Amino acid sequence: MAHHKEERTLVIIKPDGIQRGLIGELIGRYERLGLKLVALKMLVPTEQMIEEHYTLDPEWRRVTGEKTIKGYKDRGLPPPSEDPLAITAVILENLKKYMTSGPVIAMVWEGAHAVELVRKVTGGTEPRSAVPGTIRGDFVPDSYVMSDQDSRAIRNLIHASGTVAEAEMEIKHWFKPEDIIAYRVLLHEATLYEPELKGILG
Repeated sequence: MAHHKEERTLVIIKPDGIQRGLIGELIGRYERLGLKLVALKMLVPTEQMIEEHYTLDPEWRRVTGEKTIKGYKDRGLPPPSEDPLAITAVILENLKKYMTSGPVIAMVWEGAHAVELVRKVTGGTEPRSAVPGTIRGDFVPDSYVMSDQDSRAIRNLIHASGTVAEAEMEIKHWFKPEDIIAYRVLLHEATLYEPELKGILG
């Protein structure tokens, strides 16, 4: 079994994150967690690449549709459809427009509990209800109400893998193995992961 310090996750700074000049701030949030950046590239993704990304998990369309229907009903609103797949067809089209509207930055972060900690710092999918102190809670006022009203994807700055299994699939989708650099940040990693702190006092 691999050590937890070798866990990796995919993070994408979406077009709105780049347009708002938040690249350094967002990367800094993950660096301060003690994670290590092992791959990074800027690109304008194609619609096909985005569709493939969101459908890597064959259950994504059904699960997302069911969550969306529940979200409408929890707010006392009628969902646009009772068919989860019909709902995610619209969501997917909106995501393709959003994610291909400009450059994105795709990154792989490595470190202990990377998937869980990145999700925690990033905050909930809807910025309006994201906890203050998280990226989305601090920087974005968008909400499902507004995005639904405007028939668009919610603008929430970041994509972050939801599970370790999802991260593995997504990293392979965005990066070749040779794009990911294995290296050590010597003092940083020794302080975080060595069983004993030795040599500090000489």
